[in-house]
Amino acid sequence: MTEPLNFKQELTGCFGQPVAENPTQVMMEAAYRHHGLDWRYLTIEVAPRDLAAAVAGARAMGFRGFNCTIPHKVAVIEHLDGLGESASLMGAVNCVVRRGDQLIGENTDGKGFVKSLQELVDPNGKRVVMFGAGGAARAIGVEVALAGATQITIVNRSKERGEELVILLNDKVPAEAEFVLWDQSYVVPEGTDIVINATSIGLFPDVNARLDLDVDSLTRDMVVADVIPNPPHTNLVRDAESRGCRVIDGLGMLVNQGTIGVEYWSGIDPDPTIMRQALEDVFG
Repeated sequence: MTEPLNFKQELTGCFGQPVAENPTQVMMEAAYRHHGLDWRYLTIEVAPRDLAAAVAGARAMGFRGFNCTIPHKVAVIEHLDGLGESASLMGAVNCVVRRGDQLIGENTDGKGFVKSLQELVDPNGKRVVMFGAGGAARAIGVEVALAGATQITIVNRSKERGEELVILLNDKVPAEAEFVLWDQSYVVPEGTDIVINATSIGLFPDVNARLDLDVDSLTRDMVVADVIPNPPHTNLVRDAESRGCRVIDGLGMLVNQGTIGVEYWSGIDPDPTIMRQALEDVFG
């Protein structure tokens, strides 16, 4: 059972589908403890029909904010008072922040990725290849473009979804995007600077899955990033390391999403090493 709430504490949370152990909850509460915040991060199951009531409840109970997962990232928008720039561009919210008496929708998915990326390379002026065209790819594509990437190639199995993302990028952000149908082993073009897996390929329990990618086309001057947090050391990460590439694992993106959320809600710049260690403990 969930322990009784102490309403003297500040509350944040995650509205979406339940999991047995929410790694984000473990990570966030580790940050709260480390920084002396008497806060709780609650994992709350909310059915679609109850979303409006849940947001109203968050207002009434003084939540400093909350995250949204599937299936609420788009539907929550109509219950908010405004949107940040990237959330408005991509039409999806995963982080809600109380600012004064208003609830403002933000999206930290892509911001967390770019923050991880910038630890290794500045995306400004870079050429990007990204596998996938779902929610993660949409968020990452928008933020990488806003950070200055000049060329983004979307590689996807579904032509419709891939072209839809390319249209969004070409219409909304200052980058040139193109679509490549992923119907055979993909050869990364020479001159590519950053390769991103924004699909679920390799996610537990399918840990042996591999991207249909010509590994020999990866070169040591490329940065290769995988959004999969579990396991952090995916086959793509291993393959890229074997080719001498610099790599970013999915824990980096998850930690940086969390640090941005804590900063939005509290004004504190949290220690990412504490948050990453909490995740590593969860994932073993």
